[in-house]
Amino acid sequence: MTSSSLRLSERKRAAIVQAAVSEFRTAGYEATSMDRIAAMAGVSKRTVYNHFPSKEALFELILEQLWEWSTGDEEPRYVQERPLRPQLHALLMAKLRLLGDVNFIDLARVALAEVIHAPERAQGIIRRIETVECGLTAWIRSATAAGRLQLDDPEFAARQLHGLLKSFAFWPQITLGLAPLDEAEGLRVVDSAVTMFLASYQSGD
Repeated sequence: MTSSSLRLSERKRAAIVQAAVSEFRTAGYEATSMDRIAAMAGVSKRTVYNHFPSKEALFELILEQLWEWSTGDEEPRYVQERPLRPQLHALLMAKLRLLGDVNFIDLARVALAEVIHAPERAQGIIRRIETVECGLTAWIRSATAAGRLQLDDPEFAARQLHGLLKSFAFWPQITLGLAPLDEAEGLRVVDSAVTMFLASYQSGD
């Protein structure tokens, strides 16, 4: 494949993703079809399937791309030589950026509606959202293994932290239509969550 053909293929793929985001947001998951996505993207249905095997796969990819956008070039990882607080702060700020993205909020509403109406078809979506959240569990597990946190269940502790963020920066926006947190509010939520978490679990060594 020539470089010009590759660029055309990449442009078509980007157009498909953007069209899918728009369709999922406006029509919902159930009403969105690969035909509608193809029409909005200005490509054939066959082209859509050449890039994405199913509507479910396309939806999951969009969630993954939103997470990659929120974390920048690389998801924050545990570093033994660095203090815990700035590491955890950076990780939670990345998650807050994702939770505050209007596309993510709209797609989360779509995903939740799908869970309610067709839970058996929503399993892949739920697994993708859980994958988005598992980076925090990995960080906590690494810090615990290094003896810098004292806890028995990293997944439980990660859910606690997610709860602290989502009570301010997810559920009010999803259920009440509130605006995403501004910078000052976001910093306040993250600073408080980090302080509470470390006060409970940081090793005294």
